Amino acid sequence: MTGTESVTLQGIDRLRSRSGWIVTIGIVLALLGTAAIAAGVATTVVSVLVFAWLLVFAGVAQLFHAFSHRDWQGFLLDLLLGVLYGVTGLLLLQSPVQGAETLTLLMAAFFLVSGLFRIGAAIGASLPNRGWVVLSGVVNVILGGLILAQWPASGLWVIGLFVGIDLVFGGWSLVMLGLSLRRAA
Repeated sequence: MTGTESVTLQGIDRLRSRSGWIVTIGIVLALLGTAAIAAGVATTVVSVLVFAWLLVFAGVAQLFHAFSHRDWQGFLLDLLLGVLYGVTGLLLLQSPVQGAETLTLLMAAFFLVSGLFRIGAAIGASLPNRGWVVLSGVVNVILGGLILAQWPASGLWVIGLFVGIDLVFGGWSLVMLGLSLRRAA
């Protein structure tokens, strides 16, 4: 047995011994995700506010870095980034609903463009199983179109819905991992 295999087996044994916790955390995440979906507007606003505060703190940190290294040639870039982070965060704090609408519009554009790129790449390149790449692109285009079709109202619920879906699927993946570890024992 190689050293890498030994470390991997030890890691699996450690996970197996904690499978109950993994299942519990998964259930909690799935329940939180369900609550996030049910309270989509509140989840959206809270998500935007958390993002806004992260930007404000990042801006302060960037400005601190800039002024603590004034003689560095990257001072101006650090200064501008700090101001950009801080101002963007403050604007989101001031108007979280409008910020959610703007972020949702950017998400719709991202889904549309990434979907079109995936479809184009799959058609243009001879990829194995390219049907899955095309399907992924089509799903992204549909998501982007659905978001745009209901925008700006979709700005109130899309972020919350997506956060909730992520929590539900992340939680269930942990539940399934924990249960499979128990069965493997």
